[in-house]
Amino acid sequence: MNTSDSLNASHGVLCSPEPQHISLAVILCLVYLLGLLLNGFSLWVFTCRIHSWTSGVVLQFNLALSDAIIAPLTPLMAVYFASDSNWVFGNFTCQLKIAVLSIHFNGSVIFLTLISVHRYMSVVHFNRSSLIKRKVFVKKLCAGIWCFLIISGIFYGWMFPVTTEDNHGQCLTIHQKKLIDAYFIINFLIFFFWCILPLTISVFCYSRLASSVSRINISSAQGQSAKTKSMRMIGICLLIFGLCFLPLNVVRTIGVVVKKYYPSKCRLLLQLETAYYACYILAGINCCLDPLIYFFGSRNFIRAFRRSLRVIGVRRNVENNSDSETVSQTAKRNVTFTVS
Repeated sequence: MNTSDSLNASHGVLCSPEPQHISLAVILCLVYLLGLLLNGFSLWVFTCRIHSWTSGVVLQFNLALSDAIIAPLTPLMAVYFASDSNWVFGNFTCQLKIAVLSIHFNGSVIFLTLISVHRYMSVVHFNRSSLIKRKVFVKKLCAGIWCFLIISGIFYGWMFPVTTEDNHGQCLTIHQKKLIDAYFIINFLIFFFWCILPLTISVFCYSRLASSVSRINISSAQGQSAKTKSMRMIGICLLIFGLCFLPLNVVRTIGVVVKKYYPSKCRLLLQLETAYYACYILAGINCCLDPLIYFFGSRNFIRAFRRSLRVIGVRRNVENNSDSETVSQTAKRNVTFTVS
């Protein structure tokens, strides 16, 4: 324990908020600006260029929507970092930020998980009937999910108002002493239901999908391309969970535990807070990686993307892509499974 921590422990003084480096604000804005551009373009392709939607396209559209909604609030976080970690926008704006953050992260996780289940059912069990393959059911499911996300977001915003700590306005930080018990409980609920459980489901689905696709013997070049791109999409989805969501949840969990049981370890708490914001930026990279899922996962998206490039006068050679339905059709017509 260093000198400042010893003094804090002996006098029972809790740690004060400290400013973060301005580079966090710059990188945060750049990441979410790129995410806004990519997802904005994806939403335009979905709504204006794809005329026939499948159940998979419905899930991908909702994922793009959940990624895009966070971008308008990113400047508030940038100003917070630039203002010596002092929230100056009032209580309502803080609660709105918390609600939108909740909808964004939880929505991204749940739609990514549903996409993994959809891929699994469409490819591994392509000859079985399933509700997740039906567009009407998926639309109703997505509507119900959005209602749940909005209600839970409002609840989180109501639970965590702005507090003043050492003349610094604090919005959703570990320095809010009166809210640490609520943070502790809700964090573990989020960690299990919005990290461990979705990650487990996705790993199971994609491991079975990878095993199924790897056993396919494809003689045609088109079939081999579909197989390769399917494997790439699996890798991207697992990378998103492993790189973007898991570190954020792990660091936040360590932070609330340290804050609750070792509140006088100021240096450690500052390091954890900085690590959390760095992981927050990593989580924002999710918005930039998700469009690759549409690229590798939907033939309709690729065709619409190529038409869009022609509309704006860009000529490029874009390889044909295949969604899960195409893979399953290829598996039935053009391939032979090698049973190990």
